[in-house]
Amino acid sequence: MEATSFLSSSSFTLSSLPQHLHHKVLFSVPVKPQACRIAVARKKLSFCTKATLRGNVQATGVPTSVPVRVAHELYQAGHRYLDVRTPEEFSAGHVPGAINVPYMYKLGSGMAKNPSFLAEVSEHFGKYDELIVGCQLGKRSLMAATDLLAAGFTGVTDIAGGYAAWTQSGLPKE
Repeated sequence: MEATSFLSSSSFTLSSLPQHLHHKVLFSVPVKPQACRIAVARKKLSFCTKATLRGNVQATGVPTSVPVRVAHELYQAGHRYLDVRTPEEFSAGHVPGAINVPYMYKLGSGMAKNPSFLAEVSEHFGKYDELIVGCQLGKRSLMAATDLLAAGFTGVTDIAGGYAAWTQSGLPKE
């Protein structure tokens, strides 16, 4: 289902919205304000009609992407690091404690998607684990995070800039 949404961390009624937004509200869902994590204003999102978590609607296909410093803070707070780079990239250096599950493998002069990516991730992480997902520059991790959300993983955060930004910021590596 696709909807134009106007969500906030506080409750609202149709009458409390500006008049020009009334036609954009296709449906409303009660949420617990203290559990709301993000705010989105007038953006198209895809919603899985069956996907609800702790009373909130879960958007699929729209992973949160954060700067590397925020990702580091999440990592220090206990989020686990999923490195989706190739094994060769991972062995050249990685975040301490990171788990490597390649999203793509090198195939000739190109790359091919890992057909067992979701199954391999499920061997290391649960659907409700808090994950930060990183690759080399940020493109593969965004695709991987999108696939993970679509598969029902709920605590997925993408690292903008990837491992390159991590190392350029002088953050820990091994």
